[in-house]
Amino acid sequence: MLKILMLCAAMALSQSIHAVAGSPVHVVDGDTLDVGGLRYRLHGIDAPEAAQVCAARDGRTWNCGQDAIRRMEEITGGKSVECDDRGHDAYGRTIAVCTAAGVEINALMIEQGMAWAFRKYSQDYVKAEDAARSRGVGIWQAPTETAWDFRAHKWESSLSAVPDRACPIKGNINRKHEQIYHVPWSKDYGKTRIDVAKGERWFCTEEEAVAAGWRAPLWGHE
Repeated sequence: MLKILMLCAAMALSQSIHAVAGSPVHVVDGDTLDVGGLRYRLHGIDAPEAAQVCAARDGRTWNCGQDAIRRMEEITGGKSVECDDRGHDAYGRTIAVCTAAGVEINALMIEQGMAWAFRKYSQDYVKAEDAARSRGVGIWQAPTETAWDFRAHKWESSLSAVPDRACPIKGNINRKHEQIYHVPWSKDYGKTRIDVAKGERWFCTEEEAVAAGWRAPLWGHE
């Protein structure tokens, strides 16, 4: 009986680990990874967007979005990365807790002040966030805009410049004929132009863009 229980536990563990050690890893942004060709959105955290800047301790600003990406690259670079499977979000990404060489990435990003605890969806990292805030590290150097407020403000400000004043997501086709969508907080949103004659289009939601076959940009590679 004991052997059967141990076998069942081992099978359950193997099923819970969705991305296995040795799979190629690509950092999409500060809270999203591609591991073995699958895209994972890190559970319970929200990192600065790639184009976002944050307030610094000395009164200036720093590129917190790009720094979050670089930090994620440092954490995962050359290491064995594993992710579990906690279901999927509206964009088809797997929600996951991931580890790099056995160290939990979600928690580490919070502890180093490179992401907020995404309290809207989880309370798992609230204590770690409180500790990072008390130390004044990363995004906690000075009062700064959260990632979700940054996205909301960018969305609202973009509406006045779109054709129908309602659907600001740009569905662009690049030189490689790849269909890529840019949300208003994307790094390249401002310089992206839409030519409907070429098959490019506007989207109202990211879900709509994904369903139509467009993908989000890979920072630094488009």
